[in-house]
Amino acid sequence: MRLEATEEDTSPMPATEPTKIRNIAVAGHRGVGKTSLVEALLFESGKTNRLGSLEQGTTVSDWDEHEHRRAMSLSGSLCHLEWKDRKINLVDTPGDAGFQADTFAGLRVVEGVLVVLSAVMGVEVNTSRIWKRADQQELSRVLFVNMLDRERADFFRVLEAARQQLSDRCVAIQLPIGSEHELTGIVDLLHMCAYMDPSGGREGGPQPIPDSMGDLVQEYREKLLDAVVETDEALMERYLEGEELDAGAVADALKQAVTRDELYPVACGVATKNLGTTALLDLLVEGVPSPAKKGTTIEFGDAKQAVFIFKTIADPFTGRISCFRVLAGLVSGDTTLVDPRTHAKERLGQVLALQGKDSETVDALGIGDLGAVAKLKDVVTGDVLVDHEVAVEPPHIDFPEPVMSFAVTPKAKGDEEKMATGLRRLSEEDPTLVLRRDPQTGEQLLSGLSQMQVEVAVDRLNTRFHVDVELHPPRVPYKETIRKEARARHRYKKQTGGRGQFGDCAIVLEPLPAEDGELGYEFVDKIVGGVISQSYRPAVDKGVREAMEHGELAGAPVQGVRVLLVDGMEHNVDSSEMAFKIAGSMAFKEAYQNADPVLLEPIMQLEVTVPDDTVGAVNGDLNSRRGRLQGMEPAGGMTTIQAEVPMAEILTYSQALTSVTGGRGDYSMHFLRYEEVPTHVAQKIIEQTKKERETANA
Repeated sequence: MRLEATEEDTSPMPATEPTKIRNIAVAGHRGVGKTSLVEALLFESGKTNRLGSLEQGTTVSDWDEHEHRRAMSLSGSLCHLEWKDRKINLVDTPGDAGFQADTFAGLRVVEGVLVVLSAVMGVEVNTSRIWKRADQQELSRVLFVNMLDRERADFFRVLEAARQQLSDRCVAIQLPIGSEHELTGIVDLLHMCAYMDPSGGREGGPQPIPDSMGDLVQEYREKLLDAVVETDEALMERYLEGEELDAGAVADALKQAVTRDELYPVACGVATKNLGTTALLDLLVEGVPSPAKKGTTIEFGDAKQAVFIFKTIADPFTGRISCFRVLAGLVSGDTTLVDPRTHAKERLGQVLALQGKDSETVDALGIGDLGAVAKLKDVVTGDVLVDHEVAVEPPHIDFPEPVMSFAVTPKAKGDEEKMATGLRRLSEEDPTLVLRRDPQTGEQLLSGLSQMQVEVAVDRLNTRFHVDVELHPPRVPYKETIRKEARARHRYKKQTGGRGQFGDCAIVLEPLPAEDGELGYEFVDKIVGGVISQSYRPAVDKGVREAMEHGELAGAPVQGVRVLLVDGMEHNVDSSEMAFKIAGSMAFKEAYQNADPVLLEPIMQLEVTVPDDTVGAVNGDLNSRRGRLQGMEPAGGMTTIQAEVPMAEILTYSQALTSVTGGRGDYSMHFLRYEEVPTHVAQKIIEQTKKERETANA
């Protein structure tokens, strides 16, 4: 990433008043043209002098080489433009389910969401998810139906789907002229004018509406006015009295309704042809509230200056770049703030307004504005920085939990530290990317929301930090336990020339019921009469614990066991802690074989959201994975399936779900409990473990 001023912007920009700012996240499902729409808005406003293309890798907001290679957004990007004396900050968010961290963080710093829909596909999985998140945060919403020139594109079908699946308060504010390949323009129902297809050039001025559209335009104009006046009593009276409402009065009432989440205007166009952008820019200025009108829910106490860090960019050359929203006061390059989380002071360097990978220097940013600063020391995404030490509860962004893990190892010996450092830097950029060590298997696990997210992280690790790594399926953390009581006694005796070794103990194993779903371990001292000295009894416990680290079935840890030390014998001279530890370990192994040991596997709670027409196939696939269906909940063309599935069966579930649903499905999961592995499955695991041991010992 280059942090340098663009050629046309050599002088610092002054701060913008909060009333003149519009903060808008451009969000939607993958592949609906969000980045192309941002590109068209920048072009139409005069911020760029040509319409960039996703295929050619020339868009402003998708500047990363990995985004060019995959032709999709992999992280959020900040852009800004000016329109009708208003500054519009655009946050171009990823649409793929694996890169939602930036989408959810971006929604915390905007007042409005521009929800982009495909005119072919309509409402999709991620559309619904973003809509729900915007509902929770009470964000104003404008919809844009894109790709109207594609085959099978149908604006009216998508409008009806939005009304049924998102909200019945969605109302058309624009209409297409023609359809599919015969699309020639759009009609602005608010200002009652048309804009014709500019075919990639800048849109011309407003044109008369074609006569052939008269009846349709009148019908949808009345629907728009009916919807708007229902939210404004004064306007309702004028409307019912037959007064002709001017565009200004309707626009003002519409803005109030959008601010209060009472209406969601639906616009349309073709981003790659720059069709519909003038009317959309007008709508964003007239329909989306400013920071002064809607404000923020993020707490900053009594601070006179405050910023919220909503995104971190890990750059190997510039270091950490922190994107922020100003919550209070003017923020300039010489500002010093405090991070209440670390209590450390942070001095802001040059304050920047980002434009994709480029930037413009600004004198200061005012309340509600978005910007960036480089090289803050200990700041992470989600921090609130204030001008003095004050108790601040950082906002909970509620990132989704990782659902997929891979074991990761460096290709070159000695690169372990470089790998860990690079991945930690990348997880600062994407908090849903988690690197941890599995204490049971000893593997370094890289977890994320999808296989693609993990693969992109590995690619970036190579290009940014020059570390090559390999991904492997992780080992399932099986456990072992017992089903019945068993007893064993072991005497460890070793006589050498000098002092020998002697330890004798008798133990009883009992199944220990789980507490709150967790299997535990308990050691009970039942020695009577001092047959084993008090000082040697903890050694028996230690020996048992060591034996439990690797069970006899599949080498998995043993849990859910109570061990009773009931008898034993010691020697005045030869007994030692080491001897009793070995005796305890051997006694446990002997008793364990007679205690009906079984293998346990982790069971995951799975929530799958799929289109209604794929429910049968998805349920069939889950059954084949030993899944147990817990319930189904249909809503707006999509069904959410709840199921319990063994972890071993869903390590590669992402690819299967994509195949079954054509990429329209989504899932999340979390650990539920351990359960006994069915006998036929357990036998295969035990045999596989035995072969691995033999190979390792060969």
